[in-house]
Amino acid sequence: MNVKPLIIAQIMRIAEEQKHTLAPLTDDLVLLESGLDSLGFATLVARLEDELGIDPFGADENVDFPVTLADFVQVYENARK
Repeated sequence: MNVKPLIIAQIMRIAEEQKHTLAPLTDDLVLLESGLDSLGFATLVARLEDELGIDPFGADENVDFPVTLADFVQVYENARK
């Protein structure tokens, strides 16, 4: 299953709920320039854990924080393997 559409949908939903303006959600978008703040990303990771049953950023995992949207998606795709 490709997780990218789910991640994009959640980002858009969180931005709407928190009244943030998003940058265009392209693969090379730097996450810090996306329009979400730290609460938005925490919410995103929590919702993805609820939906996918994984948290690749958990204490037991050794994952570098992704820089771009494509990196973020790849972290989740790798965690599902």
